[in-house]
Amino acid sequence: MHKRYAVALALLATSPAFGSAGPLAKAAAPALPVPVDRPYPGRITLEVDATDTRHKVYRVRESIPVTPGSLITLLYPQWETASHAPTGMVNRLAGLLIHAGDKPVQWRRDPYQPYAFQVRVPADASSLDLQFDFLSPATAREGALSMTPALINVQWQSMLLYPAGFYVRDIPFAATLRLPPGFTAFTALDAHPSSNGDVRYAPVSLEMLVDSPVYAGRYTRRIALTTDAHPVYLDLLADAPPFLAVPDATIARFTRTVAATERLFGTPPWQHYDMLVSLSDTFPGPGGVEHLASAENNLATDFFTREHAHLLDRDLIWHELVHAWNGKHRLPEGLWTPDFNMPSDDSLLWVYEGQTQFWGEVIAARSGERSRQDTLDMWAFEAATMLARRGRAWKSLADSSLDPVFDAGHHVAWIDWQRREDYYLEGPLFWLDVDATLRQKSGGRRSLDDLAHRFFQGADPTQTSTYSFADLCQALDGIAHGDWATFLRQKLNSHDDSGLLDGLAKNGYALTFTDTPTDYVLQSEQDNGIADFTFSIGLTVDANGNVRSLAWEGPAFRAGASIGTRIVAVNGQAFSAQNLKAAVADSIHHPVRLSISADGEPSTIEIPYRGPLRYPHLQRLPGTADGLAAILAPH
Repeated sequence: MHKRYAVALALLATSPAFGSAGPLAKAAAPALPVPVDRPYPGRITLEVDATDTRHKVYRVRESIPVTPGSLITLLYPQWETASHAPTGMVNRLAGLLIHAGDKPVQWRRDPYQPYAFQVRVPADASSLDLQFDFLSPATAREGALSMTPALINVQWQSMLLYPAGFYVRDIPFAATLRLPPGFTAFTALDAHPSSNGDVRYAPVSLEMLVDSPVYAGRYTRRIALTTDAHPVYLDLLADAPPFLAVPDATIARFTRTVAATERLFGTPPWQHYDMLVSLSDTFPGPGGVEHLASAENNLATDFFTREHAHLLDRDLIWHELVHAWNGKHRLPEGLWTPDFNMPSDDSLLWVYEGQTQFWGEVIAARSGERSRQDTLDMWAFEAATMLARRGRAWKSLADSSLDPVFDAGHHVAWIDWQRREDYYLEGPLFWLDVDATLRQKSGGRRSLDDLAHRFFQGADPTQTSTYSFADLCQALDGIAHGDWATFLRQKLNSHDDSGLLDGLAKNGYALTFTDTPTDYVLQSEQDNGIADFTFSIGLTVDANGNVRSLAWEGPAFRAGASIGTRIVAVNGQAFSAQNLKAAVADSIHHPVRLSISADGEPSTIEIPYRGPLRYPHLQRLPGTADGLAAILAPH
């Protein structure tokens, strides 16, 4: 025995036995009351005053019927359904006071569950009256703005407490909203203006209330896209009146696209649907949030007045519309929870979000929102980006589906290595493969269009339902027989790129690279304020020479560049994006030498790259059928 090990064993022999000294664990912390599917005894009233746009503060008053003498737990929503993560902002709740009549009632925050507030109800009280403020971000540095002088976004889950122990679908709420003078509100809720100018909403369940945000603005316009039994409205709210102008051709195209989407997915699961669209340079965006009977679509001010300048965002509205069926009407069983404080299981986000991303992009192409060529160029860009994800070696797509739970609100610097919700960019490639396989197995008679109609409409269009992985496999098997469980798991659990591009190949296309950027790449560069060298030297850089992103273990990484490095000169000439492009294009003959400043220290690095500029394209495979033409053709 080595002497060092012998000494260690001797010390252990004379030491107290393991576990005999030091603190001991307490009994497990008491859990929150388990939600039970039973009617809540009474109706909760909620009043939100959203007039203080200067300070960006919402004033809340709430009255909750209670049982006299009971000990109740009030919950602030923690898990937001559309973020699939515990992103509720209880830190922005302030000034909480509770009264029973005119008597103050003490409350205590649960030390293990800071979203839970314990209250002993007085013996003579049948209701509790709450008041508090929701302090929304005052500047963009603090978070996404929900108040500006021209726009207000009322997220009900941020402005209420609810009693634990009940399903949220069983708790009735009657909400009232006070807006600044001159503001008009849009929502999926049924509104009844009152005599004092407040907006009273018809009583609904807490589930429906939280799923029905209110967008209100000083400059607004409502356009009826359809007027049938399930009408759809385009509700526009802008920073200024000129941005409300929408070409007649666009309105006609939107109307056709709504009708085509309803044909694809079946009977709409809403009574009426509101496309809530903010056109603002101060509201967060571009981006969207899905709901059953509405969607939040935050876009640039000139989205409709300069449509050609927003190539990347043309599918957003259609992505969110598809979510009414895929994600809200039918949702993965793990993503359904009885209340807003029970954790969810995000394992099937590759269906919920990944397939919805596929449909948003396909519908945008079928409708003419985005041209066929731009769609092919977009898929080339997505394929090249996913092919560069070195993180696949350790982190599968299945694991990336859980990213929101621990990554929401956190910056990801090394996205190639860490991965981040890759079901969005990889989703279209994934489902192109599923679509091609369905077509092959059925002799061209069946496709994902059949799954959309059969699976997401469900047996009862008026009833929300859940599904499992096994249900999805069974539905695919009913369209075209095969071992779908094995097929899907191989793709989800893969740690290499062997099947990544199968959806393109089966449809007659190969990913290639040339030295000419597509319009899609140029628009991406413009929108992100960068020059993109991801697929050559492995970095993106802004106009000041600051490296904004870096390919993990790519050429620039290996040379010593890092995120935040500033490129001062390129081959002895002052930095410009054009000079760097010229140097990379000539790197076959002359190496790319960069004078940089990293962590305040100047140095010179040489990029180990000898090749042309590389931008992704799709190229037809000779002798194959053009499957993408069939997918993208108007239906």
